[in-house]
Amino acid sequence: MRNEIYNMVQGVTEGFERILEISGVGYKANLSGRTISFNLGYTHAIEFPLPDGIDAKVDKQTTVTIKGRDKALVGQTAANIRALKKPDVYKAKGIKYAGETLIRKEGKTGK
Repeated sequence: MRNEIYNMVQGVTEGFERILEISGVGYKANLSGRTISFNLGYTHAIEFPLPDGIDAKVDKQTTVTIKGRDKALVGQTAANIRALKKPDVYKAKGIKYAGETLIRKEGKTGK
């Protein structure tokens, strides 16, 4: 209970943010109004509407910053965006959190 109250106070005074990085050839994001449009290698663009209380900023089409007052809502929104295209373990393409280290697998070695 104490941490929830502390998070509420910190959310009002400073706010919370999560930074997502998009990596991959042709993968990008565009912000238009309250909707983020993602091109993630599918045949169509994915439209992600932002929930109330969440603000987003897109830098260089490959970095998305999610900001808000509610820590749980910021984290859940970032997790929903990351779930659109999780990082591939072989090529490390997809959406990942800033500072997240990916363990890459070795591909097949045929002789």
